[in-house]
Amino acid sequence: MKKLIALLLTGFLGTVATEAIAESDTRHPKKVNWPFAGPLGKFPIDALQRGFLVYKQVCAACHGLDHLRYGNLAGQGKDIETIRTTNLGLTMEEAKAIAAEYTVKDLDDEGQPADRKALPSDYFANPYPNEKASRAANNGAHPPDLSLVVKARPGGASYVYSLLTGYEEAPKDVTVGPGRYYNPYFPGGQLSMTAPLTTDGQVTYPDGTPATVDQMAKDVVTFLAWASDPHAEERKQTGVKVMFYLLIMTAVFYLAKRRIWKNVKH
Repeated sequence: MKKLIALLLTGFLGTVATEAIAESDTRHPKKVNWPFAGPLGKFPIDALQRGFLVYKQVCAACHGLDHLRYGNLAGQGKDIETIRTTNLGLTMEEAKAIAAEYTVKDLDDEGQPADRKALPSDYFANPYPNEKASRAANNGAHPPDLSLVVKARPGGASYVYSLLTGYEEAPKDVTVGPGRYYNPYFPGGQLSMTAPLTTDGQVTYPDGTPATVDQMAKDVVTFLAWASDPHAEERKQTGVKVMFYLLIMTAVFYLAKRRIWKNVKH
């Protein structure tokens, strides 16, 4: 019994030690000054448009955006009258045209399953019908949904950017498993996703911006940061207005207090 407990403890402590080593070997994300960071940060429209193009042409083949609607691209979602978001500078007609490029599952007039063109009120179509299909197409790996990836990962936008630009040759003392790729910014150093951004000019930017790997990575991360919270700018603006209002009211109440109590003898 003592030997069994010793073996279990050895195995457990060995696993913890291995995980600790793997975690300690993980590089810290690169430092990037994101324009959307902070209470006054904003998403540049041109970067959002370029980032969406990178997502559409490079990432969308494997990764979905399950929590984002096509209508959000034009700043409106399911409830067109009440939902307001920072948008990509697109008109609703342009958003409709983008949505119409995809098909979604629905029911016909008889209640039978049917495919139809997506509408602005629909969520982004997933590249795979289910997780099993995605694993079958990716050697057993399941590409994660990117809707909240910036919020879900420690390091946020800087981590995702570092991961996209951090692929390199593995050290000589590291054996990379089959179907795996070395990236020191990923916990454990190895992941199943090959480098998605490999060459300059991989995507052609209509605005003439040089599509370097670094620029494409920054643009798509900006888009994904926006996709994780399309209401961020509106909320920040509301917060600034509230703080300004509270400061004014604090001054008003202070002056009122001084006026009311100035003749009161203590």
